[in-house]
Amino acid sequence: TQYLASPFQLTRIRDLAPADNVDTITLQDILGDPMIKECWNFNFLFDIDFVMRHFDPDIRTLVQLNVVHGFWKTDDDRRIALEEASEVYSNVKLISAYMPDPFGTHHSKMLILVRHDEHAQVVIHTANMISRDWGNMTQAVWRSPLLSLLDKSKNPSNEEQPHRVGSGERFKSDLLRYLSAYGKRLTVLIDQVKLYDCSPIRAAFIGSTPSRQKLNIVKPGQTSWGWLGLQDILSTIPSAPSTPSEPPHIVIQISSIATLGQTTNWLSHFQSVLSTTASPSSSAPPTSSVPSSSSSVKASAFFAKRTPESLVRKAPDPKFNVIFPTASEIRTSLDGYASGASIHTKLQSAAQQKQLIYLRPILCHWRHSSYTEESKPGQEVGIRSAGRGPAAPHIKTYIRFKDESGQEIDWAMLTSANLSKQAWGDVENKNGEVWIQSWETGVVVWPGLFSEDEAKDSEIVKMVPTFGTDMPSEDSVGAQGGIEGKEGKVVGLRMPYDLPLESYKDEVPWCATARHMEPDWKGKMWKG
Repeated sequence: TQYLASPFQLTRIRDLAPADNVDTITLQDILGDPMIKECWNFNFLFDIDFVMRHFDPDIRTLVQLNVVHGFWKTDDDRRIALEEASEVYSNVKLISAYMPDPFGTHHSKMLILVRHDEHAQVVIHTANMISRDWGNMTQAVWRSPLLSLLDKSKNPSNEEQPHRVGSGERFKSDLLRYLSAYGKRLTVLIDQVKLYDCSPIRAAFIGSTPSRQKLNIVKPGQTSWGWLGLQDILSTIPSAPSTPSEPPHIVIQISSIATLGQTTNWLSHFQSVLSTTASPSSSAPPTSSVPSSSSSVKASAFFAKRTPESLVRKAPDPKFNVIFPTASEIRTSLDGYASGASIHTKLQSAAQQKQLIYLRPILCHWRHSSYTEESKPGQEVGIRSAGRGPAAPHIKTYIRFKDESGQEIDWAMLTSANLSKQAWGDVENKNGEVWIQSWETGVVVWPGLFSEDEAKDSEIVKMVPTFGTDMPSEDSVGAQGGIEGKEGKVVGLRMPYDLPLESYKDEVPWCATARHMEPDWKGKMWKG
């Protein structure tokens, strides 16, 4: 059995012990290589001085930093602050993305690094480019291998050929289409990316761009945006047959829950999308994990009508949970209430209270109640600890476990996209359009990507959660019993949260716009 390290890495937490930071990554690890010639930095919030400090001092004044942001209004205070900060550096260029919708944001978190040694690298992550996000907040990073220049003898027209979802060629095609959505602003970058061989990449790119997509308008070999694109990807990923007694378990872990509506319409539809699988195990649509309503049935009908059962099957009755921190978990986190400035949901209005009613049955804690300061990753009795309880979550992950035991993973997604219509797109409107308002970037990985030959039945690949380390072991496989008798691989997936999950009781989610008068451990109150 071959053991492979997790494709996702957690970031180092400044105020945790070394034992809690095994196999973690820092911004210095990403940007500090003196071989970096040019950095394209896509994000929502920037501290230019903070970013520049992480380049190697020998090349800090030479590296070209291109900052792609969403503050398009010339009188926006955040744009003005960016402009003033960048004026100090002759090697910093600001590029404003097109933002057609007032409630949309340029929320993507991606780096494209071009190097002096004729290599490039794509980095997709969850952190803003500010000190707080890289200090004591839980974040994660996916990095591509170093990509070499294409063999000039290869025919460039091959770029236009359809490629398998999950292949490096498809990743490149979808990334280029995402970059093209910025228009002429990124022509230079697009021309650069075309020069590199992305075939070593084993992941699917999932993006969102401000758009009104018509259904079924994307060409073969292209991935749609938002939930349509996620559906495209998941429809190619096989999963093990499930039984009613051991259904799949899909866990959504995010740092923001937007206004989804007073009914379960949108959430039920999004659950249907997340339930998509290539498995022939069942053609029955999933049973929603939230209370049903006429509008949610209508949303599911929209979805079923579009998707031929002969092409896409649904796993039976997946269980859904949403991990979101409580006020107590924010108050007692390493940064106290200050970490709550990056974590959002609203509870004050009647409509928001109705949303909380249907979310509450599926809400789970970020920090397990058994956690103590002496807890070590993976060592609590009955609990597999990720060692990130004290570090408030700005990370966003969506993971499908084979079942609620959490021993095996069917697929995992790391993304900038929170639980919102703006990020994933609304349900189809009467014109057959899906409206997306924000820019987002993410990656999806699954076990089959790590097989040397997908057609070779003798090789079995499993993906298992790992705690406190990126590398799986025989212990990681545990009750799944290994893969004796056949060639096989076990791929780790570094977990940011503890298993099993702990459901909410009478707690309420953290709300940054509410007043919290109980002092945090630093003695400070939160005025909302």
